Order: sequence, then structure tokens, then C-alpha cells
Amino acid sequence: MTSVLVANRGEIACRVFRTCRASGIRTVAVYSDADENALHARVADTAVRLPGATPAETYLRADLIVKAAVAAGADAVHPGYGFLSENAGFARAVQDAGLVWIGPPPEAIEAMASKTRAKALLGLAPLHADEVTDSDLPVLVKAAAGGGGRGMRVVRRLAELKPALEGARAEAASAFGDGEVFVEPYVENGRHVEVQILADTHGTVWALGTRDCSLQRRHQKVVEEAPAPGLPGELVEELCATAVRAARAVDYTGAGTVEFLVADGRAHFLEMNTRLQVEHPVTEAVFGLDLVAEQIRVAEGHALAAEPPRARGHAVEARLYAEDPAADWTPGTGTLHRLAVPDGVRLDTGFGDGDTIGVHYDPMLAKVVAHAPTRAEAVRTLAGALEKATIHGPVTNRDLLVASLRHEEFTSARMDTGFYDRHLTTLTTPAPDLYAPLAAALAEAHGRPRSRFGGWRNLPSQPQTRRYLLAGEEHEVRYHHTRTGLTADGVHGVHVVHADAALVVLETDGIRRRFRVARYGDRVHVNGTTLTALPRFPEPEDQRAPGSLLAPMPGTVVKIADGLVTGSSVEAGEPIVWLEAMKMQHVISAPTAGTLTALQVTEGQQVEMGTLLAIVQESDPGARGTARPATHGAAPKEPQ
Repeated sequence: MTSVLVANRGEIACRVFRTCRASGIRTVAVYSDADENALHARVADTAVRLPGATPAETYLRADLIVKAAVAAGADAVHPGYGFLSENAGFARAVQDAGLVWIGPPPEAIEAMASKTRAKALLGLAPLHADEVTDSDLPVLVKAAAGGGGRGMRVVRRLAELKPALEGARAEAASAFGDGEVFVEPYVENGRHVEVQILADTHGTVWALGTRDCSLQRRHQKVVEEAPAPGLPGELVEELCATAVRAARAVDYTGAGTVEFLVADGRAHFLEMNTRLQVEHPVTEAVFGLDLVAEQIRVAEGHALAAEPPRARGHAVEARLYAEDPAADWTPGTGTLHRLAVPDGVRLDTGFGDGDTIGVHYDPMLAKVVAHAPTRAEAVRTLAGALEKATIHGPVTNRDLLVASLRHEEFTSARMDTGFYDRHLTTLTTPAPDLYAPLAAALAEAHGRPRSRFGGWRNLPSQPQTRRYLLAGEEHEVRYHHTRTGLTADGVHGVHVVHADAALVVLETDGIRRRFRVARYGDRVHVNGTTLTALPRFPEPEDQRAPGSLLAPMPGTVVKIADGLVTGSSVEAGEPIVWLEAMKMQHVISAPTAGTLTALQVTEGQQVEMGTLLAIVQESDPGARGTARPATHGAAPKEPQ
């Protein structure tokens, strides 16, 4: 094998390229028009443009990817994870073109691609949707294909089942091209545990221990670790044995993952993913393996050793997303000016400094991984590294990750999949650093050239003022230029030791604190705190009609509620418009009961953040617009 094309993008492609380079293998990238300047396209030895109707569809065109591999002289294709990685037809197309497929046999992909067929292979069966009764609740509606939380709905009331099925089918069809869904019991507050497997073509199957992925938000994994802490030895043996049995049942080869929910000492089979997982680095760290290198070796026909390496220590991974907790976790876009973590942790990312985060793909910026001899050390190292990381760009979930890793329920390994249901609010409302606005103002004052009248004066004068938005609240800072430098006004007990455009040192009660400051436009980063600089002389606020519904992000209008027209009456919370961006569906709902007085968009329309979508005028008591059936069953927002 001399040249490998990776049929994927971003962090995934960069991860595979890293192993290929270390192995002396040339790399080929494919890219959509939206990814023309993306990191994975820049770092590959060869990059091939894929034409497509939309950027997301581009990476789903198996014919174009195979054509690109042949044209670039690749002799093998690695599918990465996501997109076509679990598509048996793509695997066959690669092989039919005379290329090496770095993945499991197409037959194994077909057998396990559908969660319903996978359950049948292990003697399990899902519930029939038309037979679900109140006694079966709660249940989980899931897409038979794909993953990442898409096409998934929790149903707690029987009346919610039909709209949940419809919403899941639509989302699954959009995400995976397969609208099949099924129903299974919903295990409350279980732990999500999985087993990494690796199998060769000579009959050897390794079960590479367990991973715990219980910290999930909207069914999307946030923090993962290996091994899963606190499981009884006999349960671990059962999980590994079941994983090996699943692999042998379909003559599996290569890397794969078997997932379970563990509750009350019992394991419930979920699915088998016939690909590498996002969280594979924690297994690599614990076993001292490069799973991509092992995939390549297996594809070349090499045999695994009779037994896997011995596990050592503990590893924890956190997924860093561009999303704003103050705006209902809306994905962020814009320029990532700087992303860096301290030495001693692993950073997997598909972005370089100065890259643009667009709207077409999921908002994950990076994975940060720590490995240490014990779990406590690994968790502490990861939390500290994230806290000290330099992240200049859109707002991220960094604070949530740090708070989660330091939460007593996590540090004592008592977490489950309901962790964020219980703690999300408290974890995302930390006390902001109130010295950050002062540091930002002093840095700006130093960096801004003073006019001939703006320096210090012999006589007292009015202070300079700066205003910043921090955690949704406005903060005003006042300071003076004096003979001895800058002095904070109205802040008692604070001495300005040093201030320049990039560093401010403040002393309070003999304790000095250093604040590193970077500014990009109106966005100011002070250590780990992000502020928005407000205009010194604000313009009059834009006048918006009461009840205006604005796009929370750039995206595509994928649906407008059935039968909705100007003059229709709507109920509070009733879905109006569905927006899709970054592989997420966002429902824009009526803020109050009233009448739709304007509908400004159409299905398929691209909109920018802040675009006026519709206006709902609150009705006077007893006044109603044109009656129509209410629309229910809005799809929840789910990342990736």
C-alpha cells in the first residue's frame, strides 16, 4: 500500500493522514467547494475536488470518490467515520475499482448497518410501534441506520409516539438516506459502555477493553474514557465476549465498536458500529496502539498477535464544540483565530489557526485527550489543559467540559446518561470573572493610540469608559490615564501592576493575577473568558416588530409547518419553521399564542443569522386568526 485516499473531511481525515505519513504512505484528500481551503485539503499530498449539489451531499457521492481515488493514483481507500464509512455499496465500489478497502467486508457492514438486523443476529428483537402501550413507556425511537443521535426521540407519553416516529423518519432519511426507524425500551439513567474490537483475516478477534461514553447531551457523546470505571470483572468479561460473538457472527475484519447500555448490573445490546469511532483515541492511549495503523495492516493481510497488548493507565477524551450555551447551544460560525492546548495532552482537530468554521458540517472543533496512570490523574490533567487552552473564536463548550470533569458525580464515577438532565443548568451558569472586563478595557486603552487631547492631564477629568457584554450582562469599566500609568476608576483595592495590549497584571490584597488579552473585531478573549465589546456611542436599536422570529444562525429552511399562511392562528410553542445547519435541525416556534402576521421565507431558502423568518402578533383576548389544525411533534435539536 503506497497511497491512501480518505473518503472524509476535517478532523477525521487529518487523523488518518497523520498515521499514513508516519507509515510512509502518500495521502489523498477529497474536498467540497466549501472545504476548498480546509486543513485536511491543505495537509494532504494530493487533493481532489468533488462537485456536488450541496457541500454535505458531496461526501456522499461514492461514484465521485472512487473516481477521485483512481485519478489520483491511490491504491487504497480509508472511509474514516461518518458519511460513507458504513455504506456497503461504497465498499463494493472501491473493491470493484481494484482498490484496497481499509474496512470490514461489505457483507459485515450490511449485516450490522441496520440496528434491527444486528439485534436479530444476537437473538434480540425491537418493539413493534403499533403494539406499544402505556406500560412500555418510556421508549426510544431510533434510526435503524447511522448514529450520532440523529433520528432519535425519547417518548414518555403515548400521544407523542406518532409524531416522534414521523420526525425520526424524516431526520434519518435526510441524514442517512434511510428512513427506517424502530422502537426499543428506554433505559433510564443507564451507563453507555462500549467495547473496541479489532479482527484480522486469519480468525483472530481482539476485544480491546471497555469505554464509558455516558456523558451525553441530546444523545451526542461529550466526554469518553477508557476503561469504563467501576464495572465488575464478570460484567466486563460478558461485554467483551458479546462483542467478540457479534464480530464472529458476521466474519468481521478491521476495527469496530459494540455498544451497550448498562443498568442494574445488566448489559443491554445497542448496536455494532462497523467503523472507527470518534472516541477511539482513549483506547489507543490505554493499549499503546495506533488503531488506524492496525486497520491498514489488517487490510494488507497481516495477522494480529494471539493476544492484544496489556492495558495501562486511564485515558479521558472531551469533545470541544463551537456552540453557545447562552443561546440554547446554537452552533457557532466564524473565524477560529487560535486553538492551542498545553503540552502533555493530545489534540485532534481539523482546523488550523485562521480557518473558517462554516455552517455545512457539525460544529466539533477538536478532541482533547489525556492519559495518566490513574483515572483521577487523567481527569485532572484534562480539566486543567482545557482550562488553560487558548481558544480564540466562536463561543465553545469549554466551560461545560471543565465543570463536568470536576463535578463530584463524575470524579467519583457515579455518572450515567442522565448526567446532563440533572446538572446542565448548574454546570453552564458559572460565576463569570468580573475582572475580565477591566483587563479588556485596560488592554484596549494601551493598544489604542491616544489623540493629542487623550493623554493624562494636570487637572482631574472625566474617566474613559468601555462597555462589554459578559454572560448576557453589560459591564461598564472606567479608567484614567495618569502620570504613573493607567488607574481603574471605582474599583477599590485593585492596583494595576502592568497593562499593555496583550497582558494585564492586577493586584488585589497582595495577590497578582495575569490576564492575557486578544481582540478580534468586537470579540475580546481574556484568559478563558469571552466578551463582546459594545460601541462607545451606541446607535439607536433596530426596531423590530414584537413577536419577530429571527434565524439564530445561518442555515437552510428545510420545512414550514403544514398549512401555515399569513393570518393563521398559532399556539405558544407551536413549530413555525425548521432550520438546518451543521447537521442539526432547529425548530423556530411561536413565542406566544397569536396570529401569524408575516411569513418571510420559503422552503429551501438559505438565510443568514438574524434574518427575519416570521412575525407572530399576540392575540387580544378572544381574538383569533384563521383557524387551522395545530402542528405538533417538533424535532429536537440534535448535534452531529
